[in-house]
Amino acid sequence: MRTAGIIIMIIGLIGVVVFGIQAFNDTESFNLFGLDIALSSANWTPLILSGLVTVVGIIMASIKKSH
Repeated sequence: MRTAGIIIMIIGLIGVVVFGIQAFNDTESFNLFGLDIALSSANWTPLILSGLVTVVGIIMASIKKSH
């Protein structure tokens, strides 16, 4: 179970990095009266789900078997 947790955690971290970069690239900013305004057209759902997968992987990797 620990190995599966580590694999799931790594997959989740890769997803967070990939979808995070994609989300930040989908953000546009412009100046209005001296203020920098950012508009995001990104889909944040894959990033959130990748974060949840990472947390599940961490939990699975940290569970100790009781004999």
